[in-house]
Amino acid sequence: MSKNQDLIQRRNDVVASGVGRLSSLTVAQSSGATLKDAEGREYIDFAGGIGVLNVGHGDPVVIEAIQKQAEIMLHTSIHVGTYELYLELCEKLVELVPHGERTKAMLVNTGAEAVENAIKIARQATGRAGVICFTGAFHGRTLMAATLTSKVSYKVGCGPYAPEVYRLPYPVVRACDPLTEDEVAARELQRLREALCDTTSPSNVAAIIIELVQGEGGFYVAPKAYVQGLREICDEHGILLIIDEVQSGFCRTGRWAASEHYGVTPDLSTWAKSLGGGLPISAVVGRAEVMDATTPGTLGGTYGGNPVACAAALATIRQMDALQLNDRAMKSGQRIRERLDALAAQYTQICDVRGLGAMLAIEFAKSNDRSQPDGEIVAAIITTCLERGLVIIPAGVSGNVIRFLAPLVISDKMLDQGLAILEEAIALHALQAPHLNSGL
Repeated sequence: MSKNQDLIQRRNDVVASGVGRLSSLTVAQSSGATLKDAEGREYIDFAGGIGVLNVGHGDPVVIEAIQKQAEIMLHTSIHVGTYELYLELCEKLVELVPHGERTKAMLVNTGAEAVENAIKIARQATGRAGVICFTGAFHGRTLMAATLTSKVSYKVGCGPYAPEVYRLPYPVVRACDPLTEDEVAARELQRLREALCDTTSPSNVAAIIIELVQGEGGFYVAPKAYVQGLREICDEHGILLIIDEVQSGFCRTGRWAASEHYGVTPDLSTWAKSLGGGLPISAVVGRAEVMDATTPGTLGGTYGGNPVACAAALATIRQMDALQLNDRAMKSGQRIRERLDALAAQYTQICDVRGLGAMLAIEFAKSNDRSQPDGEIVAAIITTCLERGLVIIPAGVSGNVIRFLAPLVISDKMLDQGLAILEEAIALHALQAPHLNSGL
């Protein structure tokens, strides 16, 4: 039995089967934008730890910060004693993503925890219970976060779920849809207004939570007019707007926050993934008067804002700035999109290319019919890519989307190598467009 097979067998023996496994990959070492498996084979990483490694695997500045802080203090808990690193990170977040005239922040460990705390803040601040979320949403696997999450396969047998949660269709826009972005926005804003009349009263709604670029949902990008209209409706009814930036934040879309593309400021926002450069840490950032409308003791947790994780996050943010990752995201995103657009013109099963900055995806459907999502071809392409040295992961409620979350520090040469492997895999499994076969 090989080392890789032995690790998978050991996993099957002792790890609960509910812990999902996307592939047969094992990982023994990582650096930059590459992974090595237990037998020393190297792979180009287009998954980035599911969007966690924007600064790359093992950034030396981040590692040095972790090592130094580990020698000083591993843990004490912000609830027991105040320490400077927690304050420094909150100060940096407030500086990077201000929410109005005065902004405050709090730290926890995961994106799901950030969402749970954001909902608690919104409910306390408004005195209301209702929360509106969207189809395709992913906000985590804890109770409230799972209730807000749309992907059924992540929730089987986990109910009953939290009450007073209402789900509306996400304003989905595809390149070849008959409606324009503005038309989709107008339709879905009207649907929201109707829901506030026939589904739940606005006086009952504490918050609306939305991903501006859906993560697990398939990287759909919310139309600008919709998000701006959402802000107006929230202001009209005293509803808080929560933007989930867990996967879209920290340079992934070419901005610190995806909301910067929209000219909209949320009341609350949630952050995680690439914030810690590989260590678990997350945050809720919001308007000071909203953040302070909470009872002491209702927020946080034992490990929230762990000093080592705070040190890693501060070093990660410094590296993002020093490496100009927002600019790199825009440039690499354009490079990826051009290659994906060319593939879409060539193969019938590719029905859409979409995304924002370097947060991009390619969607597959049978016979280019979006009502027939093709998760089988995506699984086959992912397997072939892995066999040829490229790690990619799926998305979408039907698993028919390939998403691109390569570390933003990836070189152009390595990016092109990875895209070439993807192109070969698609050529192996997809059908050429009829106009190419006919010579037109």
